Amino acid sequence: MSPLLLFAVILALGVVGWVSARARAAAFAPAPTIALRPHSVPSFHGWYVALWAVLPALAVFVIWQMVSPMLVTEAVLQSPAAAALPTDPMGRNAVIEEARALATGELDGAFNPLSNRVAPAFEAAISRYAMLGSILALIVAFAGGAFAFLRIRPDLRARTKVERLVMAVLLIASLIAILTTAGIVLSLLFETLRFFSHVSPAEFLFGLQWSPQTAIRADQAGSSGAFGAIPLFWGTIFIGAIIAMIVAVPLGLMSAIYLTQYAHRRARQWLKPMLEILAGIPTVVYGYFAALTVAPAVRDFGVSLGIPSSSESALAAGLVMGVMIIPFVSSMADDSLAAVPQAMRDGSLAVGATPSETIRRVLVPAALPGIVGGVLLAVSRAIGETMIVVMAAGLAANLTANPFASVTTVTAQIVGLLTGDQEFDSPKTLAAFALGLTLFAITFLLNVIALQVVRRYREAYE
Repeated sequence: MSPLLLFAVILALGVVGWVSARARAAAFAPAPTIALRPHSVPSFHGWYVALWAVLPALAVFVIWQMVSPMLVTEAVLQSPAAAALPTDPMGRNAVIEEARALATGELDGAFNPLSNRVAPAFEAAISRYAMLGSILALIVAFAGGAFAFLRIRPDLRARTKVERLVMAVLLIASLIAILTTAGIVLSLLFETLRFFSHVSPAEFLFGLQWSPQTAIRADQAGSSGAFGAIPLFWGTIFIGAIIAMIVAVPLGLMSAIYLTQYAHRRARQWLKPMLEILAGIPTVVYGYFAALTVAPAVRDFGVSLGIPSSSESALAAGLVMGVMIIPFVSSMADDSLAAVPQAMRDGSLAVGATPSETIRRVLVPAALPGIVGGVLLAVSRAIGETMIVVMAAGLAANLTANPFASVTTVTAQIVGLLTGDQEFDSPKTLAAFALGLTLFAITFLLNVIALQVVRRYREAYE
């Protein structure tokens, strides 16, 4: 039985259990007093039986899917066809994996003739253990449903049991998110510590030269490398936190002011979704636009001013990145301005202030915590951008304040360090994890600050 068909059969058994249990609970005799009424409504009895029928069977099915490949391999190794396998472990594993691929249909032909002799044994073992797993899962489904169905009675606390199970599922879902974050941090931290065993943390955090191209042999030129990350940090701040914010903050704030204070309701219904489309455009599309359209224009503009200009520049990447994050600033500022109490607007207008004066002196100061929170969130989004920087700013680690020059960022260097076949025990590759941990710490700090600012704003005006 195929896994999809087995899954459908288990769900069908759950539906049958739900219907039958609900019907049985609905047939309870009316209680003479309130104290003797059934504890739970019939639908909870149905869910109680359905969950007992489905969840244990699915657990058995998942465990069997993880265990059965080992059982299949062991069965093949015990079969007569295993006598033709090579004696060396590497050759045997190669034949076994190729025979498994032939048996499952992943390969049409074999490179090794021995795989064709072992493949029938794999087919037989896979079919046998798949049928055994299907039968076991169905038995567990029947047993779980029957166990729960026989326990149905008026005093069964079915609702409590079902709600506890739902709470456990929600808790597991939240723990998965937390454990995933913890796993990411620990993996970065472990590799970063390995990097710092080769390179001094002081050199990494305060060094002014970045050249991670280490040689294979110690007698080759550049074998030591240079891992000063200050040029990368400056490039990240220069593009994401300075140039991009110079574009995004005024345009985002002014668009939010127009949409909340001046735009007609019908115009707002059209303009706000169109503005938020910018957040849904893939970053690689922004990168193409920056590399093919904005970067040449910026270079020509710099040359016309007599400034040394590169075909890849911080200004080109920052301008496009600022356009990309306009919706982040605009949406947060929009919500913040809309949340300012109407009484503050009315009071300002009542004392003779014009609408523009009300916006400048009342609404924006009152909404400033929320606006600042949106700006910080936008900064954390900008400094983590990769494709625009790779395609428009270049990979040169230059410590310069010239916006027409080529610079690079932390994310661009991570891409370069981990692209292609790399040795994961060299300082060059491990430097990517140190950069990733540093970037994670910066963005995490910015998000925490933004959330704290927004929380204070909400407490003030809710």
